[in-house]
Amino acid sequence: MKKNNRRGFQLNEKQLGYAMVLPSLLLVIAVVLWPVAQSFYNSLFDYRLNDPTRSQLMLGSTIDLERYVDNHFYIEGQLETLASEDEALATTATAIQEEIDQYHAQLIEDDDIKQKVEKIDEMLASFTPVRDSELKYAEVDNDFASDYREVLSSAQEELNKAAEQASNEQVASTITQTADLLGATSENILESNFIGLANYGKYLKDARMWGALGNTAFFTVVTVALELVIGLAVALLINRAFKGRGLVRASVLIPWAIPTAVAAMMWGFLYDGQSGIVAHYMEMLNIVPDASWLLSTADGGMFSIILADVWKTTPYMALLLLAGLQTIPTSLYEASNVDGANKWQQFWGITLPLLKSSILVALLFRTLDAFRVFDLIYVLTGGGPANATESISVYAYKTLFAQQNFGEGSVLSVIVFLCVALISFVFVKLIGSDLFAGRTK
Repeated sequence: MKKNNRRGFQLNEKQLGYAMVLPSLLLVIAVVLWPVAQSFYNSLFDYRLNDPTRSQLMLGSTIDLERYVDNHFYIEGQLETLASEDEALATTATAIQEEIDQYHAQLIEDDDIKQKVEKIDEMLASFTPVRDSELKYAEVDNDFASDYREVLSSAQEELNKAAEQASNEQVASTITQTADLLGATSENILESNFIGLANYGKYLKDARMWGALGNTAFFTVVTVALELVIGLAVALLINRAFKGRGLVRASVLIPWAIPTAVAAMMWGFLYDGQSGIVAHYMEMLNIVPDASWLLSTADGGMFSIILADVWKTTPYMALLLLAGLQTIPTSLYEASNVDGANKWQQFWGITLPLLKSSILVALLFRTLDAFRVFDLIYVLTGGGPANATESISVYAYKTLFAQQNFGEGSVLSVIVFLCVALISFVFVKLIGSDLFAGRTK
């Protein structure tokens, strides 16, 4: 028998590396990049859920068929009533009706729109709301939409003028009611709400956005710096061998284990100017001017959230640094003792250099986490007083969900992503260049 020398499909080392990383890349794209891309797309529109004329993403003119069909059903009856009540307006009402009928006939020339109109008419007759957006909205020609909207608006203005000259109140009321119906129908023909990068230009000039960004940056720098210093000190202490070390290590992690929202509510009670024990003792020790200062002033609010965050997250920093300390060989300290080095010299010559990688990783994680802070501030201060503690994430949440402005809220979400990406780039490419050398090629 001949020996088969054919080799099966094989990957080289580089291809194998890419193949192993591919699932993670796909997960990142699905979980991170796709939502960001969707937010960026939404940010290009004046997209507001609380405004019926902007509650959809519309690249072209669109008609809200549910409201249009409902209004169109009553227009003919209103105009007939108007013509019967005021002979002087009979000619005008008839002309308006003929013009509307002409445009309506032109609208339903499209078979797809005609079928939608008939379906919606049946649903409205049975008092069934239209929940399917594909059925509810239909795209129309921009010129047709503009002309139809202009006809309805002109008819509304004409009837409003007639209402001012009406012979009695009853006739004036009927005319005004008909005019309002025509105006409402014109608003059912929606213009495109695509505005491109206009939202970004608006927020580049928005003082509140820059203020929120400044608050976030200040909070991030101060809290991360304090957590690094205190966390390193705690890590050095619990790294030493002493009786009950396991219990101490477990107890140190308790603040970090408490959910942030619960911790924020707890600190809110402690900071309360009337009954808060922390506020009371800070006032007694002259740390704060008075007990109410912590939550009622701009400086006090920022001080409060920083203190609460440092208390909660320092154990996390200490845990990461403790893991780094565990990797340093004890033989180095023994050798330095033989050479006569004191504790301070050992810290600067051995501990700190060998702990650099752990410090950089801890700083990266904590900086990213601190910059995206939301729940602590939202629960503790709500961004107040007077937006003095409002972070960029809190501002984005208020715009997105409180105001239901998805266009502008998406802009703020994209800004948060860009800032986080920039922080990651700085850490990985600049500060941590030596740490990641040889691993990013």
